[in-house]
Amino acid sequence: MARGLDHIVHTVRDLDAAAARYQELGFQVGARNRHPWGTHNRLVQFPGFFIEILTVAEPERLGADDLSRLFGAPNRAFLVRHEGLWGLLLESRDAVADAARFREAGIAASDAVRFEREGKRPDGTPVRLGFTLAFARDAAAEAGFATCAQLAPDNFWNPAFQAHHNAASGVMGVVLVADNPSDHHVFLSAFTGERELLATSNGITVATPRGTIDVMTPAAYAGHFAVAPPDIREGARLAALIVAVPDAGAVAARLDQAKIAAVNRMGRVIVGPDIMAGAAIVFAPG
Repeated sequence: MARGLDHIVHTVRDLDAAAARYQELGFQVGARNRHPWGTHNRLVQFPGFFIEILTVAEPERLGADDLSRLFGAPNRAFLVRHEGLWGLLLESRDAVADAARFREAGIAASDAVRFEREGKRPDGTPVRLGFTLAFARDAAAEAGFATCAQLAPDNFWNPAFQAHHNAASGVMGVVLVADNPSDHHVFLSAFTGERELLATSNGITVATPRGTIDVMTPAAYAGHFAVAPPDIREGARLAALIVAVPDAGAVAARLDQAKIAAVNRMGRVIVGPDIMAGAAIVFAPG
C-alpha cells in the first residue's frame, strides 16, 4: 500500500530561533513540546502533513528506550555535524504491519514503537496525542526514515493551526541529495510502497499519495534550486521541502519586505540553507 508524506524533521541547535525564522517566512508555528527522551519540538501544520522543528534540549535524558535509540540519539549525532532536514516520515494506517513489511524487505530498523504525550487545543484545553512508529534504514543515507500512525488524529489535526500568513496550503514534495540517486531506488520503493519510480534527467522521483520524493545529484540540485547542496560525505541528505502557495510572487514580496534573501527560480521562491538552519524551503505555485 502506497504511503504519503506525513511529516519532516528539521533538526536545529536553537529551537526558538529556528521557529522565529519560520514565522518570518509567514508560517504559523506551535508552542514548544517536550519529549521524555530529551528532544523538544515546535510544529508547523498543514492538512495531513507537518514540519517538526526539533532540537535535543536535554541530552542527559537520553536513555536505552527505543525512542532515545532510534530518534533522540541520531538527532544528537546529526547536530554534531550539521543542522538541517534529518527525518522523513510517511503516513501509516498500521505501523505494526509496516514494520513487518520492512523486515521482509530488509530495511527495518525497529519493531513498531508507540508513544503518547499531552497536547493542547488552541484554547489551551489539554488532549492526549498518540503515535505508533515503524523505523526503516537506508544504509546509504544520513537521514532517518519511519512511518507514523496517529492514534488520536482528531486531537492532533486542527484547521486553526493550518492557516498561514503566506497562504501555504500543503506539501508538494521533499528532495534528497545523493551521489548516485539510483542507489536509493530499492529502499524508497519498499519504504513508500510505490513500485513505479520515475527516472529523470535529475535523478529519480517517487510520486506518493501526498507529495513527491525527488533524489538528485548535488549538481542537479544546485542547478534546480540555485542554492548550495548539503554535505553528503556521510551519506545522502534530505535537503529541501517544497510547499504549495497560491501566489509565489506575493511570498517573494513578503520576504523582500522582511529583508530575507530569496532566490526566484522557474516560478518558485527558495529560501536557502544559510538562512533556514541547513534546510532549503521552496515556495511553489500549487
